[in-house]
Amino acid sequence: MKVNRFHMGLIAVVLMIASAGTHRVGAQPGAGTSSLDVTVKAFLDGARYQWREWNVPYEDGQILHDLVVQNGFKNVLEIGTSTGHSAIWLAWAASKTGGTVITIEIDRNRYERALENFRKAGVSQYIDARLANAHELVKTLPGPFDFVFSDADKEWYLQYFKDLDPKIRVNGCFVAHNVLRSWASQAEEFLAYVKAKPNYRTRIERGSGEGISISCKAAE
Repeated sequence: MKVNRFHMGLIAVVLMIASAGTHRVGAQPGAGTSSLDVTVKAFLDGARYQWREWNVPYEDGQILHDLVVQNGFKNVLEIGTSTGHSAIWLAWAASKTGGTVITIEIDRNRYERALENFRKAGVSQYIDARLANAHELVKTLPGPFDFVFSDADKEWYLQYFKDLDPKIRVNGCFVAHNVLRSWASQAEEFLAYVKAKPNYRTRIERGSGEGISISCKAAE
């Protein structure tokens, strides 16, 4: 009788282990919170009110993250890294879609501080950070891209768009920051141009109030 109880107990343990293993294998991607999620969220929340030097506000970073995740974008380009706030949001999103982010910054000091912030946030492996003049580098990038975020010199938004339009996939989006700012009148020419493109659909999210234009490409 003792032997039978031992075997019954052993069978129960085996079944419990098998059941637990099946549950883990069947879990949907993103169903739980990963260690990276914990690390990134803690970093972003802790530094929420410390970002300066043309970094996006927290609310706008969240919008960028959600756009990438909800659309499954994988090939992401950012023009204007600053010290890395928006790139961290984008890289966090890319970690969930199996993607990567190329981000471009012209200022060495900001670039090096961004690299350190990427390390602290735990997202360095998802970011290809370039120290370069975006006016020149953007023209040479092969693409294709699912998602482009422009947050550099506003007077160059239109040229960035023209250079990247052929490299943006159908259903991909070109997103620009600060389009509702009064001092960002340089972006008006860009907005007029992209809104007139028959194969793009453009909307503006207010976000923090800075204004984020989202122009998504349809088939011609």
